Order: sequence, then structure tokens, then C-alpha cells
Amino acid sequence: MSPLDFLSDSTEHELIFWDDFSLGQLDRSKWNVRTTGKIHNNEQQAYVDSTETIYILPEQAIPGATNGALVIHPRYHPGFKTPEGESFDFVSGRIDTNGKFDFKYGSAAIRMKLPTGSGLWPAFWALGYGKWPNSGEIDIMEYVGEPDWTSGAVHGPGYYGESGLVNKKFFTGSNDATSWHIYSVDWFPDKLIFKVDGETTYRVTHPMTRFFGSWAFDDNKYLLLNFALGGTYPFKTNGVQTPYYGLPESTVQSIKTNQIKIIVDWVQVRGLKNNPKVQTNR
Repeated sequence: MSPLDFLSDSTEHELIFWDDFSLGQLDRSKWNVRTTGKIHNNEQQAYVDSTETIYILPEQAIPGATNGALVIHPRYHPGFKTPEGESFDFVSGRIDTNGKFDFKYGSAAIRMKLPTGSGLWPAFWALGYGKWPNSGEIDIMEYVGEPDWTSGAVHGPGYYGESGLVNKKFFTGSNDATSWHIYSVDWFPDKLIFKVDGETTYRVTHPMTRFFGSWAFDDNKYLLLNFALGGTYPFKTNGVQTPYYGLPESTVQSIKTNQIKIIVDWVQVRGLKNNPKVQTNR
């Protein structure tokens, strides 16, 4: 499915954010590159601002890409020290649109392909401003390195962390998560509809969240894309504790030999037409 095909499937939306990574470098008018110095969720990477971990390749270098392609490429960097004094053996990339673009209601989508490796934890998500989880979190695509499934989830007051509302999309045959797919969420005032390649995989409604707490999806959210290694979500799936929490030796070897990266063809957001708060460029 091309981006134009994807755009044409709805008359309710208008395009308000688009990046096909065709500039030859990350467009920093749209994206922030984040660095971290402390350990979160028992993850095993530090996020750095480097073209070793975040870079753009031309379309001819990536079969199936429309124009350019964004690559987030974790690296083995033993003993990497953060300014806060924490030590990591891996570095990776995290970008977001905080302060540059956010939206309320609409459809956010990404076309991407994922690598195989137990303990990998890339994600495409949207986050609200303010204190988490009251500000709300929409996990449009999460992945723990098992190519036959990805997941979508929401977190908010009363349903977060281990208690988040989550569902898996299972792939069959060779068209698994290592192939190109479009992961999206349609966000309405009363529900969130998760899709893979236009097919509904999960629906979260206003009453579902009220059963556990309260609805946290009436405020603007910004986009995030990151590639974590190990940590709590992979550990729940693989139970690995050594050599790294949630990250087995087989995946470590794949990282060391530069086999692990996510490739993104494009990211888009379509806002609901006639929505006065559809977009904010801060």
C-alpha cells in the first residue's frame, strides 16, 4: 500500500504531518533527537544524538522504500558513560515531535519494517503532556523481536504498566513483521482503533477505560519513535536475565555484527476535518 493509497481511504481526515525522509538527513524542524542518561524500564541502551544510530538512506539503498528511509540502528558500545555517570553497553536512537508537532484526534501512521531478535523493543507511540499516566499514552506499534506479532496498547489512569490495555496482531506466513507494514491508530473522541495495513486489530472505547479509571485521550499528543534493547516488556516475553535483562546473547551478537535496525519509509498524521484543535505547532 502506497502512502497515497493510504491517504485516500478516508474523507474524514486531512493531512497535517508528513515526513518521507527525502531530505538526506533528519528534518529537525519536525523531530527532536533525545538523549538519556539514566536507566528506564530496565532497558539496556543509552539514547545518543549520533548519525551512527539515526541516519537517512536514499530509496535506492532500501528496496521497497518510497523516497528516502529513516534508519535507527542500535550499536554495541561497551562501557559507554552518560553525563549522569550511568554505564551502558549499547547506544540507540529516540526521536519525538514534542514542541514541534502535536495533534488531538485523527489518524497517525507509520510504514516500517522490523528486524528479528528476541529482546528488541522498538516502538512508535504518542504521548500527552503532563504527568504520566494521567496524560495518556497510545502505543501504535510495539515489538519485542518475535516476527510473528506486534502489539498496540493504551495507558492511562488506572490502566498502565502491567495493567495497560493491550492487544497483539499475529502475522502468518512469510509476510511477518520483517516485511513492510503500515501501523496506524484512528483516534476519535470516544474510541481508538488500531490497524495494521488498514485492517482493524484492536478497539479501545471510552467505557473500557472508565472501567479501570478514566479516559485520557481528549488532549493533544506528540509522536515518538525509539528503539530500546531489553527491558521490562521483552523480559515478560522471553524471561532472559543474562547476559542482559531481557536481551539474550544471540541478539547481542546480531547487534555486534550490525544486523539490527528498524527502517521507516514514512510517518504521517491526518487530522479530523473541522476539528478546531486538530494540530498545534508549538
